[in-house]
Amino acid sequence: MEHFIVSARKYRPQTFKDVVGQQAITNTLKNAIEHNHLAQALLFTGPRGVGKTTCARILAKMINHDGTQSPDEDFAFNIFELDAASNNSVDDIRNLIDQVRIPPQVGKYKVYIIDEVHMLSQSAFNAFLKTLEEPPQHAIFILATTEKHKIIPTILSRCQIFDFKRITVSDAKNYLGYIAQQEGVNAEEDALNIIAQKADGAMRDALSIYDRVVSFSGKELTRQAVTENLNVLDYDTYIKVTELILTNNIPQLLLSYNDILSSGFDGHHFVSGLASHFRDLLVCKDQKTIQLLEVGEQTKARYFEQASKTNHQFLIRAIELANECDLKYKTSQNQRLLVELTLMQLASITFGEEKKKFEQPIIAASEFEKQPATLSSEEKKIVRDNEHGGTSAEAPTESQLPSEENKTSKSNCVDDKKDTYHSEATISPEPPNKTAPPVSSPPPAPKPEIDAEAKKEKVSGLSLKSIKKKREIEARQQEAAPTKDVVLNGEFTETQLQANWDDYVKRIKKQGSKILASILETDLPKLEDKNRIVIELPNETMKINLEREQNKLMSYLKQKLKNTEIRLVINVNEQSAKKYAFTPIEKYNKLKEKNPLLEKLRSTFDLDV
Repeated sequence: MEHFIVSARKYRPQTFKDVVGQQAITNTLKNAIEHNHLAQALLFTGPRGVGKTTCARILAKMINHDGTQSPDEDFAFNIFELDAASNNSVDDIRNLIDQVRIPPQVGKYKVYIIDEVHMLSQSAFNAFLKTLEEPPQHAIFILATTEKHKIIPTILSRCQIFDFKRITVSDAKNYLGYIAQQEGVNAEEDALNIIAQKADGAMRDALSIYDRVVSFSGKELTRQAVTENLNVLDYDTYIKVTELILTNNIPQLLLSYNDILSSGFDGHHFVSGLASHFRDLLVCKDQKTIQLLEVGEQTKARYFEQASKTNHQFLIRAIELANECDLKYKTSQNQRLLVELTLMQLASITFGEEKKKFEQPIIAASEFEKQPATLSSEEKKIVRDNEHGGTSAEAPTESQLPSEENKTSKSNCVDDKKDTYHSEATISPEPPNKTAPPVSSPPPAPKPEIDAEAKKEKVSGLSLKSIKKKREIEARQQEAAPTKDVVLNGEFTETQLQANWDDYVKRIKKQGSKILASILETDLPKLEDKNRIVIELPNETMKINLEREQNKLMSYLKQKLKNTEIRLVINVNEQSAKKYAFTPIEKYNKLKEKNPLLEKLRSTFDLDV
C-alpha cells in the first residue's frame, strides 16, 4: 500500500504563479524582489487556508536564489519556522533573537516565519520589538496571523502588511478542476462548484473536502455524490421548493419540508439556504448583477428559467419572510411550526394577488356604533323594518297613522288639540306597486332626561370598555327609573335611616359581601337637609369600593324609606382613621384610655399585649 499524500500538501504551490486567488500580493512580492524593495519585516494576515504560509515559504526560497542553485533547492537551513501558538513565551523569543545574530552559511538571507503570531504573550511582543525594528541585514521576519486585531500597534507599525483575501468560488472551482484533471478524476462542474461553496473561501478546506468526496465516489465525481457525502441541500432542492411556492401547493410544500427534516437536515440551514436562493433569483433579473451568481453554466440556465416566472415584488417579499424566519428561529419554542408557517406565507403571496377580488369584505367596527345603546320598542321595530327593506325610519308606524275617523273628518282633527299629530301626517293614495313618498313626521314627544342621555351616548358592543359603559348607563337608568312613574317624597328620621342601613348590612353579610359590610359599618350615616345622607370614610379606597355598590344600596333605601329623592354623599377624612383600632396594640391603647388600671394590671403580672 502506497503512502497517501493529501492534496493540500501534494499540490502546495511552489512558485508565486501557482498561488490561487492572490495575484495582487504575489505580483507585489515579485516586483519587490526584482527591484530590491523588500522590507525586513512582513505581516501576512487573512482567513485560514488562503496561502499565507505558502507565500512566506516561496518568498524565502526566491530571495536566496541567485541563479546558480538548482531550482529544487529549498534552502531548508535558511528558513526557520516558529509556531507562536506553542512557543509564545519570552524565553522562546530570546532564543530566536540569539539565532538571528548568526549569518547564513548558504545563501544570502535567513528567513524567520512566525506563524499564528497573535498568540505571543504581551511580554514576548515587547521583547521582540527592538529586534523587529532593527534586524541584521541578513534577517527577514515574516509574521502570519488570522487575527490582526490581536497584535499590538507597536508591532504593526514596524511591519509591511499584506492582507490576503478569501478565495472566490470561481478560482477554487477552477483549481479543483485542474487537480481532478491531474488525478484522472471525471468531475462534474456542478460538483466542483458545490465543493468550492462549501469551503467558504479557504483553498485548504476545498482540497480536504475534495479528497473526502473522491474517496467516496472514486473516479466519477457527480453532483449527487457530493451532496450525499457532504449532506448539503443543493440548488435542485430549493428550485423544487420554489416551484411548489409559485404554484401555491401548500400540502406538497409541507411534505417536502418533512422529507428534508427526515433526511437529517437542520431547519435553520434550510431557511437560510432558501433566502439565499431567492436572492440568487433576484440577481438573475438584471444583467448588471448576473456576475454575482456563483454557479455553473448549467445551473445558471435553470436559475434563469425560474427567475422568469417571478417578479421583483414576489422575490423581495419572499426574502423578507425567509430572513424574518431566520432571525426568529433560535428563539422560537416550536421551530418546525415557525418554518412551516413561513412556507405557507410564501405560498400565499401569489395566491393573494390572484384571488383578492373574491375576498369577503369585513364589516368595519364603526358600523356597529351607528345605533344608540338603548332603543324604545317602536324604534327597534323601525330599525328591523329598515334591515329587511321595509318602511323608512322617518315614516310613521301603524299606530302613528290617522284612524278611519280622522280620514273622513279632517277638520275635527285640526280643531282637536289631542290629534294635532294626525292632522299633520297626511296619506296620498298610491298604487300598491309604487313606493310611497316619505311622510313628514312631527318632532317626537319630550322624553325623560335619562332617555335623552342614553340616546346621546352611542356605545359599541365590541370591546370591554363599551360593555362597561353600557352597564353604567343601565345603572343610571335603574337608579332613576322610579322618577319616570312615581315620585316619592316621604319623611323619615335619622333613626329610621340607621335602622334600615343596619338591615342592609346584615343582608349583604348573609350574601357573602363581607368587605362591603365592613365599609358600611365604619361610620353611621347622618341625615342632612332632609334628603341628603352623609357618611365619612377614613381612606379613598373604601370610598371607591362603596361607590361601586352605591346603586344597590340607594335602591334599597329608597324603597324602605319611601323617598326617591334621597342621595348619598361620601366624604373621606384620613384623620378619622385614628378613631378605629385595627391592631392589638391600638385596641389596648383604646381600652387603656377608658380604664387606666389596665396598665397597672399588665405591669403587675408582666403581661404581653
